[in-house]
Amino acid sequence: MKTIDELLDEGVAGKRVFVRADLNVPLDGTTITDDGRIRAVRPTVARLAEAGARVIVASHLGRPKGAPDPVFSLAPAAARLGELLGADVAFATDTVGDSAKAVVGGLKDGQVAVLENLRFNAGETAKDDAERGAFADRLAGLADLYVGDGFGAVHRKHASVYDLPARLPHAAGGLIATEVGVLKKLTDDVERPYAVVLGGAKVSDKLGVIDHLLEKADRILIGGGMAYTFLKAQGHEVGASLLQEDQIPAVQEYLKRADERGVEFVLPIDVLVAPSFPDLKTKAPANPTTVPVDAIPSDQMGLDSGPETNRLYASKLADATTVFWNGPMGVFEHPDYAEGTRAVAQALIDSDAFTVVGGGDSAAAVRILGFDENAFGHISTGGGASLEYLEGKTLPGLAALED
Repeated sequence: MKTIDELLDEGVAGKRVFVRADLNVPLDGTTITDDGRIRAVRPTVARLAEAGARVIVASHLGRPKGAPDPVFSLAPAAARLGELLGADVAFATDTVGDSAKAVVGGLKDGQVAVLENLRFNAGETAKDDAERGAFADRLAGLADLYVGDGFGAVHRKHASVYDLPARLPHAAGGLIATEVGVLKKLTDDVERPYAVVLGGAKVSDKLGVIDHLLEKADRILIGGGMAYTFLKAQGHEVGASLLQEDQIPAVQEYLKRADERGVEFVLPIDVLVAPSFPDLKTKAPANPTTVPVDAIPSDQMGLDSGPETNRLYASKLADATTVFWNGPMGVFEHPDYAEGTRAVAQALIDSDAFTVVGGGDSAAAVRILGFDENAFGHISTGGGASLEYLEGKTLPGLAALED
């Protein structure tokens, strides 16, 4: 896989360089609520611009239905990228149409442009190879070189991720190189003890990574909504908590395998419960109750880990040498249910381990809860991509960058 360093050594001045970034940031209207992914790709864009390239940045945002939708416009992301670069960034109001051609054609050496949301064109996500390839052909007509740096999208077989690199000389950007290097530390020659913290809503989203990590991890801590399926599998009643009953047999099998392999599974011992899900807009006080996991009322739902669980998890992370964390411990967006997620983040900081925050909601939580990102070993920009890598899957976007 050619690196951006090699590409720069060969010279990019005057060349149109297509950078597939991940600018899929959360928006409140047109206000970006977490610019972490834009900040992550800024160094690659800056290096290319400083070397005299004419940089064309492209990305998806959200899940539009293959047609323009102003709700998912990349205009706010383009403006924020310009602020971070300290330079004007041109914005094309389409992907391969007249605006894109005019904006790219008007670039001078060292200038940057952002194309509108790639998913406004149905060819970006088409399952049909010919349709996807035709869109990739049109994108290729805009550029001379390709740099893949959208790690959050490399698990997708999309035109700009998978098909376009085959049509242009290509290299991996600095962000992808960093992400892959970190993930190799979690899969090859891992320094032990190796602890994994998995949270989030659905256990079905994490079955593949749990299956793979049973061969590698020493200790797996489970939290978030997915914990209640594990608790149910152990025979606990979970009241109105989130439950995937159809996954109980798989969870029971994993618990059995973990016991046979000597992998320690750590589950909550107390939780915060309430009769209903909190209002995340008003953040009105929720007044939860703390109960042991064997005493969850039938009409209450678990929404965060309790203080005893938080202390237990901190103790289980204190002696780790390597820690991977993906998924919050509760509904961290509400202050009454943020303490479990906060406790895990603090435990990672307090440990002497190499710590990796695996993207998605856990990365957002770190920033929303006010933690210093530099206190962690690495904060990934790709939750789904990180998990699929740890499952041992071949990621299309990485395979496409291989020479």
